[in-house]
Amino acid sequence: MQKLSFLNEQISIPANELYLPAPDEMQLEAILQTAMSSPDHGELTPFRFLVIQGEALTELSEVFKQAAIERGADDLTILKQQKKPLRSPMIITVIAKITDNPSIPEVEQILCAGVAAQHIQLACRSLDFGSIWLTGDNCYDIFVYQALGLEINERIIGFIYVGTPDETNHKKNRSDAKKVTRFWKTSQHTDFAI
Repeated sequence: MQKLSFLNEQISIPANELYLPAPDEMQLEAILQTAMSSPDHGELTPFRFLVIQGEALTELSEVFKQAAIERGADDLTILKQQKKPLRSPMIITVIAKITDNPSIPEVEQILCAGVAAQHIQLACRSLDFGSIWLTGDNCYDIFVYQALGLEINERIIGFIYVGTPDETNHKKNRSDAKKVTRFWKTSQHTDFAI
């Protein structure tokens, strides 16, 4: 049971509490390699990663700003969007690559990319880095997609902000799994109204 504590204690660190250093080249390679063990029905590898750091974060902040302007956001929202990429020293953008495959539905491919993103977070933690997986308007914005060079069959699963966490002792209360668990028996069959 002690081995499970690593998973039970996994938390997201607020992006503005992630600092330098970010993972170096070898650490980043190791982190991204863990994502390759995501369950991949059909071995499609339905995901890819876009690492954004250094000056590229400033460029991304301008992309987010322009995207907010295109969406007709107010001045305060535009400023907030512009500041988002500057909160941590590295962002790993996880992108789902959807292949038209009758045996492997789109939802399975997106879930595979989502598991890859979670593996990235767990790998960051194992190397003493903090991370947070964020979505929001920019995850679904065509202007952002074009600026980041996404293809028509690609979707952003999330922006994973990565860095060294501060000394704050972050905790998160967990719900009890018993509250959302039932054991199914055939005698409990229910007819669904359609």
